[in-house]
Amino acid sequence: TALREFRPLAEQGNADAQFNLGQMYRNGYGVPQNDKTAVKWFALAAEQGDADAQSNLGVMYRNGQGVPQNDKTAVKWFTLAAEQGNAVAQSNLGVMYRNGQGVPQNYKTAVKWYTLSAEQGVAVAQSNLGFMYRKGRGVPQDDKTAVKWYRLAAEQGDVAAQFNLGVMYVKGRGVSQDDKTAVKWWTLAAEQGNANAQSNLGVMYDKGRGITQDDKTAVKWWTLAAEQG
Repeated sequence: TALREFRPLAEQGNADAQFNLGQMYRNGYGVPQNDKTAVKWFALAAEQGDADAQSNLGVMYRNGQGVPQNDKTAVKWFTLAAEQGNAVAQSNLGVMYRNGQGVPQNYKTAVKWYTLSAEQGVAVAQSNLGFMYRKGRGVPQDDKTAVKWYRLAAEQGDVAAQFNLGVMYVKGRGVSQDDKTAVKWWTLAAEQGNANAQSNLGVMYDKGRGITQDDKTAVKWWTLAAEQG
């Protein structure tokens, strides 16, 4: 039914319908999954200034889905969407500047876009911003601010942030040293399959740090991490 409604509107040039049709083809909702057709509809909406379509088109170019992989073109679309306040595009643009993909590497600009996205609540941007503060990349090094952003992302379930927050607690960086809280965050990350968290959790059980000493559980977590390489 959605397809029947969206297609004529999209063909008449309605940007919302074009975006929605792109989503349906990208995800295979009500149609066979088709990246090329998704790109076609995203591009039509993006050229009309639809920020969500611009953001998604950036992802398609970055990943080479339905189009030849092209970081420069990805950056172009991310920038157009980010400048309209699209939080996902801002986060992705931060990644491109941090890694120097399609643009010269620039940590300060990465931090700018991560911050705008993080303030809108995007967990991966919060996590990445925490990393920049922890390492002092593009901002003065600041463990407390790193912990603030890690915590916001970790509470949303971001696995990298949960792992890194555990590291901050075990080392007492930006927070009071606290093995119990480190174990809490590593457990959450480990249960999501993070191999580093699984490995570290094994150490905590082995040594009885922040948790009751338990060889069996140590072996369990080490095995899971080892099986991931």
